Amino acid sequence: MTKSMKRGNKAMNAIVWALMAMLILSLGGFGVSNFGTTTATVAEVGDEKIDSQTYANALQQNLQSISQQTGQAFTLAQARQFGLDAQVRQQLFTSAALLNEADRIGISAGDAAVANELRQSQAFFGANGQFDRNTYELVLRQNGLTASDYEQDLRDGIARSLVMGAVGGGFVAPAAATDTLYAYVAERRAVSALRVTQDMLETPPAAPTEDDLRAYYDAHTDAFQSPETRTVTYAALLPDDLAPTLPVDDAALQALYDQRIDEFQQPERRLVERLVFPDRATAEAARTRIDEGAAFEDIVAERGLALEDTDLGDMAEADLGVAGAPIFALTEPGVVGPIDTNLGPALFRMNGILSAHDVPLAEVRDDLAREYQIDAARRAIADTRATLDDALASGDTVADIGAANQMTTGTVTLPSDDPIAGYPAFRDAAAAAQTGDFPELIDLDDGGLVILQLDAITPPATIPFEDARAAVAAALQAETLQTALSARAEEIATAVTGGAALTDFGPVTETPAVAREGVVDGAPPAAVQTAFAQGEGQAQAVTTPDWVGVVRTDGITAADTQGDAAAALRAQIAAQIEGAIAQDAQQLYTQSIANEAGIQINQAAIDAVHAQIP
Repeated sequence: MTKSMKRGNKAMNAIVWALMAMLILSLGGFGVSNFGTTTATVAEVGDEKIDSQTYANALQQNLQSISQQTGQAFTLAQARQFGLDAQVRQQLFTSAALLNEADRIGISAGDAAVANELRQSQAFFGANGQFDRNTYELVLRQNGLTASDYEQDLRDGIARSLVMGAVGGGFVAPAAATDTLYAYVAERRAVSALRVTQDMLETPPAAPTEDDLRAYYDAHTDAFQSPETRTVTYAALLPDDLAPTLPVDDAALQALYDQRIDEFQQPERRLVERLVFPDRATAEAARTRIDEGAAFEDIVAERGLALEDTDLGDMAEADLGVAGAPIFALTEPGVVGPIDTNLGPALFRMNGILSAHDVPLAEVRDDLAREYQIDAARRAIADTRATLDDALASGDTVADIGAANQMTTGTVTLPSDDPIAGYPAFRDAAAAAQTGDFPELIDLDDGGLVILQLDAITPPATIPFEDARAAVAAALQAETLQTALSARAEEIATAVTGGAALTDFGPVTETPAVAREGVVDGAPPAAVQTAFAQGEGQAQAVTTPDWVGVVRTDGITAADTQGDAAAALRAQIAAQIEGAIAQDAQQLYTQSIANEAGIQINQAAIDAVHAQIP
């Protein structure tokens, strides 16, 4: 078998598994439900048809995936604004084009290949960790699939992967491209950086005059604007407000205390580490070395372990089994053992003693009572939701609803330090509201409810000069200083390039070897970029909003062409190039076969699918 054929097989296997993962993913967490009452064809690619059920499922999976990633509901309308529906259709067109081409050239997957994929799918494993027919049928049934349909989809997927594997395999990265990229990535620079500060200026910036301030204000009025404000009327039911008014059930408190008894009553405990050995002789030899002065940490390292690998945390005597008694017999940190455990002979090191912890109910009663009342308040507020919804539907005002339900009412202008403005949901709802909107009921993250209505929006406005004078002075002084620092940095850079020592101008940070993606301590990324953009011995000024300085390239170290690390990096770069070439070839191929087969789109069927997805 040739090297190119081996690469082709590897690429093919990767694609097979990628497609398999997509198929299995479609079974988990989603479910496949019937869509509508009829199955229309939304598109045809050659002889392959894409039905409305397939399109609907693909759309719903993408919407739910985005919702899970963002933590917010993502609607089809939002997806269409970003063109995600078109991307889903394109993916289906590509899949259909590949299957159509596989049929045309006579590629198919046999029963043995399908059976092998099923046996390897963990979604269908039974209690014994192997493929189980009953589990397989149950999973398919729960997702509304039949074995014949799923196996046909699997067979089609394997056929598609075979076609794609043949197209994407066998590419070899051009040596010139690999060498060029490797030389670029592996090059290192020695860099010196000097931060230019105000004390390095020959003449401090002059204080701005009144005319300077007014001129700067007139030229930058957009920087001195009051923010938009929103005035909101609200009525809130908050657990913190309602909780103190609710009675406390002593029996319930006792039950809560008993339920969390481990928090309040703990026996004496020890901080313990355990090091297991393959046999008792080795363990005893290690113990002898420790007794003679060897460090426990050194023994751990010799076993090829890190110290955290031995850490058991804080343990009660009962948790340690046969090791409990000797460990708890220690009155100060030390080592015991070897002790035979179910893992083998082991040495135990005790590092600290934690006293017994016994807090009676009386000491934590107030805290538990508060938790009990807060929980009861949340339940009571949840029970009020239907009443508030009905009141809103009846057209009652925020004030009337608040008075009728003993809610906290008020008016707040945002931004504000008012506690109600501390709730993100409240701020988000206020920011989204428009003047004239009906009052809206909002869930708060602590279990509270708030009804809000936007009263008015005050747009941003220019702050009068006298009110903004201090801010104008600070901004102008900062800009003037930045300009002076940049000019001084240019002077220093010119002098250093001409032969002056950078250290003559102030403290310098030296980095002997930095990569393109590396950092120079205390300097911005632009410092490294500048060092790689100039020749050896050259210096340039670098100015960013937070850093002004001079960067000198002290030396250039070409990429090392010898050694395992160099070979590994070159291989990684070559693999990335080959992957990119293969991906481009596959994209061109799938587009070509789709165009050749012809794509017919049923827009009415697509619109019908969209109409049934929220």
